[in-house]
Amino acid sequence: MRTARPVRVPASGKLPTPGSGSLTATQRRLGRDWRLATLFLAPMAVLVGGLVLVPIARSVVTSTTERHGQDTVFVGLDNYLSLIGDDQFHTGVVNSFVFTAYAEIFKVVLGLAAALLLHHRRRGRAVLAGLLLLPWVVPTVVTAFSWRALFDPIFGSVNTLLTASGIGPLLASAHLVDSWPAGWLSDPSLAMPSVILVNVWKGVPFFTVCFLAGLKAIPADLYEAATIDGASSWQRFTHVTLPGLRHVITVTVTLSSIWTFNNFDLVWLLTQGGPGDVTAPYVLVAYSKAILQLQYGAGAAVTLVMLPIIGGLVFVLVRLLRQDAGSPLPRRNRVARRVGQWAGPVRRALPWVVAAVVTILLFWASPQIFWKAAVVLGVILLIAAAVGQVVSLLKSRGGRRSSSVVSGLGSGVALAGLLLFVLGPLYWIAVTAFKSEGQVVMREHDLWPTPWTLEQFTALFSNQPFGRWYLNTLLVSAASTAVALVCAALAGYALARLRFRGAQGFTVTVLLTYVMPGALLFIPLYQMLIGARLTDSLWSLVLTYPTFTLPFATWLLVGYFSSIPIELEEAALVDGCSRIQAFGRVVLPLAKPGLLAVALFTLTNAWNEFLFAFVFITKDEYKTLPVGMQSMIAGDVVPQGQLAAASLLVSIPVVIMYAFGQRFLTEGLTAGAVKG
Repeated sequence: MRTARPVRVPASGKLPTPGSGSLTATQRRLGRDWRLATLFLAPMAVLVGGLVLVPIARSVVTSTTERHGQDTVFVGLDNYLSLIGDDQFHTGVVNSFVFTAYAEIFKVVLGLAAALLLHHRRRGRAVLAGLLLLPWVVPTVVTAFSWRALFDPIFGSVNTLLTASGIGPLLASAHLVDSWPAGWLSDPSLAMPSVILVNVWKGVPFFTVCFLAGLKAIPADLYEAATIDGASSWQRFTHVTLPGLRHVITVTVTLSSIWTFNNFDLVWLLTQGGPGDVTAPYVLVAYSKAILQLQYGAGAAVTLVMLPIIGGLVFVLVRLLRQDAGSPLPRRNRVARRVGQWAGPVRRALPWVVAAVVTILLFWASPQIFWKAAVVLGVILLIAAAVGQVVSLLKSRGGRRSSSVVSGLGSGVALAGLLLFVLGPLYWIAVTAFKSEGQVVMREHDLWPTPWTLEQFTALFSNQPFGRWYLNTLLVSAASTAVALVCAALAGYALARLRFRGAQGFTVTVLLTYVMPGALLFIPLYQMLIGARLTDSLWSLVLTYPTFTLPFATWLLVGYFSSIPIELEEAALVDGCSRIQAFGRVVLPLAKPGLLAVALFTLTNAWNEFLFAFVFITKDEYKTLPVGMQSMIAGDVVPQGQLAAASLLVSIPVVIMYAFGQRFLTEGLTAGAVKG
């Protein structure tokens, strides 16, 4: 029987690989594993360089030109200077800021509340977390059409329910709405708050999952020590919970702010920027100039002007993730020590300064929305504070049983309200899909179809090329997922394990391309595809989808590969395996959960993508599901029943995948998207 020979581990904790004792001059200069790293990173570098870095450089050049007929003329900085007096651009920038700021505030409050409710619940936590995750799982096109149906002033249920409950007339008397019944998406004073509400509905699950992971990481003995010291529930929340979640909150808000600030699909599908331009973000302004008016230079200038804002958010995110990864701090000299003496107070005061500045800007940019949001936020905080105060009072009087009953009742009511808010639109879509056209038009049996019928599904496949759209989406999603898995596995392993010069810079580049919005890329990519005659083909989507699937997949897998004990791989190297053999036989089998998470994320992201497919595809036979469903609306004619049936068919595969892969999804968010 073969006995394992003892291996002497050096002080560094890492075993030497075969042949590492004598490094060549090139290896000392470029790193021990530079050849293998070059091989593993080559596919990733080619795709990212060709689809992200080159298009951005081309966009910079394009922004200095202007189209005159068939000719393109160099105009220098004229496109940028013209934005100074462009009212549409000013409105778009303000709209993007207002949309992002309000959405992030409410997502943090509601996401934290939902996470706390689930964290303290012993039974049914997994089921409730899965239900709360549904809005984030369903495609954006389904979100938009479900809320459009609910907000419809004639056929929607929002006005009906608010009128029946008496809340609607009360809102009108309090001047929170101008008139009743309200035109939620057609009234200039209500359109932006309505779009913000939908974004909050879709984004709260992401915050909830991230905050749940952060709450699990807070040591329980901190709460026990605070309780022994006589701290109340509010004091434990402010002095233990919030400090423990500070890093997770900052990273999550930064990521979500980048996504929200560059949002196009949700706004376009809900309002197309109307009424007027009250909901048009800067991305829609760039789309209008570049694609509708064919002024590529003006559109590119709009996106590039926003680059410093996005760059600032990315810089914060990179710093936070590097701190979270435990990167060693440089040795502090005398100047650094002096700076550190006042850096601490500044760092503690910075969140309050940022909050004050954002509040002032919001009040200046949108005073009407400011007061409405303040009222809603105040009501939420007052209810939470009142429940916490009652529980603390009962505990102080020794009524532990009474306090537990009140706490359980309060959390139950809060969870019921949260589930109603989350599942209501999805339930509306599900039941509408099985109504007859007469029930949809006449508003009969709104909450329960009588009788149930497949009329909408039959009309969908007979009136629209829905089957073709479905097949196109499946082919494009599968192809982009396969590319992401292969390239990300190679690049992720190289960045996590191999030693070569430039590894840190390459990792930062991956992160930058991950958070790089499609708004910066769709104009130069569109020009490149026109030059290659690839527009109106599925190849245009297969080639461009890696711009957002591949960097994310690589970033996620770097975290997974880093979490695999390096001793297992080093033992294989000592037993005679090469790096490639150790990668295939040891690392990949252990990384199956990470690979499944990547496949789940990339497949659903490609399944839901709208902007590129909307810009690059115009023919019905090549459209994907989100773009095809949007084209079903002709002017004011909205086939609500058919859209509901289509939404149900689009959502079912994604929901099933997430139901089976929920554990991998949670691991992905905690290991990759939050912890880096």
